[in-house]
Amino acid sequence: MATRGLVLYLLSGFSVAILSVFFLSHPNEKASPNPNSDILASPYLTTTDKVWPKLEFSWRTVLATVIGLLGSACGTVGGVGGGGIFVPMLTLIVGFDTKSAAALSKCMIMGASASSVWYNLRVPHPTREVPIIDYDLALLFQPMLLLGITLGVSLSVVFPYWLITVLIIILFIGTSSRSFFKGIEMWKEETILKKEMVQQQETIVNSRGELLIDTEYEPLIPREEKSKMQILCFNLKWKRLLILFLVWTSFLLLQVIKNDVAVCSTWYWVLFCLQFPIALVVFGYEAVKLYRENQKRISTGNTETICEASIEWTPMHILFCALCGIIGGTVGGLLGSGGGFVLGPLLLEIGVSPHVASATSTFVMMFSSSLSVVEFYLLKRFPIPFALYLMGVSVLAGFWGQFFVRKLVKILGRASLIVFILSGVIFVSALTMGGVGIGTSITMIRNHEFMGFLEFCSSQ
Repeated sequence: MATRGLVLYLLSGFSVAILSVFFLSHPNEKASPNPNSDILASPYLTTTDKVWPKLEFSWRTVLATVIGLLGSACGTVGGVGGGGIFVPMLTLIVGFDTKSAAALSKCMIMGASASSVWYNLRVPHPTREVPIIDYDLALLFQPMLLLGITLGVSLSVVFPYWLITVLIIILFIGTSSRSFFKGIEMWKEETILKKEMVQQQETIVNSRGELLIDTEYEPLIPREEKSKMQILCFNLKWKRLLILFLVWTSFLLLQVIKNDVAVCSTWYWVLFCLQFPIALVVFGYEAVKLYRENQKRISTGNTETICEASIEWTPMHILFCALCGIIGGTVGGLLGSGGGFVLGPLLLEIGVSPHVASATSTFVMMFSSSLSVVEFYLLKRFPIPFALYLMGVSVLAGFWGQFFVRKLVKILGRASLIVFILSGVIFVSALTMGGVGIGTSITMIRNHEFMGFLEFCSSQ
């Protein structure tokens, strides 16, 4: 199964990292303080002083605006956010320090994902009478992703810079290539389907056996046209939104309280461990629901899938999805990508259509990015004027990016374009973040800086 190969791919990278601890860490060597102790902060950082350029009209601001527009538009359409593009852009072009750039990147992702979600809520499902956002999958993956992100950020305190760079290159190139080949497969299937539809339209025979050419006809049962407000109300599931919001609020409160507690103290670990029951309760609730519905469907002989995923919801597949969610969140927290770079390709792998995969991934990403933004605001990690400006750019790009790409998909009849955009964003992120990481690692080697693993408590 393709999804199992993806998970094995991720697990192999983690295995190499964990084994490296025994050979490359030096517990007796003095470690410099790590700047990544704040939960949900980007771990892909270096120790630098706070640098906040002024918001003024210049070529740097113009170039950053253009990159922000393109990155937000493509990132939200692909369902991956675009953090791998924003952080290098804000550091290399605008001139922010890496910690502030990571915080501003989360602001941009939140703005783009929020506007994208608003657009998607006003769009009907392309083929079925169900919401375009799959709330079942959102409830299944969101708590595990948030839990994984907190674990990943904790690991980022320990992992050396060069290893994070290696993981970025391996993960992003792997998921990008897999998504690209997935897009090629979908393109071929769409081409075959379009040819079949053309043949059906050109070879319609009437009741007297006469061949009709280019005959236009209306379906016997036309699809009911709904207003934007009707579609919006249909796409909103308030009960599930409330559950997702409660999970979001619980994680936020735990992180805010934990930031005021001494690192590695008893209360610190109590608050850290409280995240597990919250995530497991919500995940367990949704897992049991999917399992029971799957058993009911099998007993009645119903062949229709329960949600957008085409897999059977057996206990093994449910545990498999839990593992994928934790790994995706851990990788996202470790690399500072928020999990979208893993969730987007993963949803495609389990059979979710590109439209729904993009909408659902962006929806989940809105919660994780907003969680980071609220905490960064409380920690005063970014300048408010620049954050508002970049969020405004991302809001416009997220909305109109969805609008133009979906219009293009509708005209061409090729949903595989969404998959190619997803693959392209991940590949560009691999080049930008990988390039910056390699350059920084070389500089650290030349300066004879410590390149091993750090101790968690002493490096906070």
